[in-house]
Amino acid sequence: MFTLAVGTLAVTGCRDKPVDHMQRARDAIFEKRPDEALVEYRKAYDMLLRDETPEALVMRARALKGAADVYWLEQRKVKEAVSVYRQLIQQCPESPEALDARIILAELLRVHYRDLRGSIDQLTAALHRNPPQGAELQYQVAKLYFELADYPQCELEARKLPERFATSAYVDDSIYLQAQALAMLEGKRQEALRTFADLRSRFPESELAPHALFEMGKLRADAGDNEKAIETWVETLKTHPDPTLVQDAIVRARRRLANLTVEGIGKKEVAFDRAKQARTSVEAMGGTAEEAARDRGD
Repeated sequence: MFTLAVGTLAVTGCRDKPVDHMQRARDAIFEKRPDEALVEYRKAYDMLLRDETPEALVMRARALKGAADVYWLEQRKVKEAVSVYRQLIQQCPESPEALDARIILAELLRVHYRDLRGSIDQLTAALHRNPPQGAELQYQVAKLYFELADYPQCELEARKLPERFATSAYVDDSIYLQAQALAMLEGKRQEALRTFADLRSRFPESELAPHALFEMGKLRADAGDNEKAIETWVETLKTHPDPTLVQDAIVRARRRLANLTVEGIGKKEVAFDRAKQARTSVEAMGGTAEEAARDRGD
């Protein structure tokens, strides 16, 4: 935990106040002396530890946040940073610093520990505070559920964003993610198609619109409708940033159509040949049907 031996405090003198140590910490950061900054933050924190006045709680949260930021931003010590961010959240849960700590902690848990559910927990707690960046955090939650392959929950979280943050720049992203999640669910292909189409209708200028159209083609191809898929992808070529990708998809769909056609012709030829096969030895020698009947005793 973020503590300091009592003996160290005595050396600094009794006249120093927490605010003095906080200022020295900030000066040390500015002068690129992170170790000294940590010492000053620790001194300020220890002086404030038993003070429960509102002013002291505010300063304690700032000291913890400052120390955690030094560990993470200046020293890249992930383990220590995570520990102090957690300490801040536990001791000063309603502070603005705790809100920032949850958001940073969510990223550290995701990137460095692959703790996706822990990251979701932190972001969800942050969303309960109605932060100004709420739409972005909601989108991150939905993405994390997609990464966990929890597609039903991803679809649910993505759908929340346009409802709660209708004017956000993340609305088109969330609709696209919602459609992707639906496409991964059994029996939801048509709903996914409608959602991709809704994105293109509502946000025709979005950079995601051509990607949505490409995904619609994939869904149609997966359903076996290669002709409609090709038609969709030909339209996609007009605006897609990677036309080679689209062209490759078209080529593959045309090959599938060609194979289906060849197989169909082959089956018809086999059936036709079987229909022409002689039913008896008389017919095989060129006899008429009547002669074949007499030969069989009909």
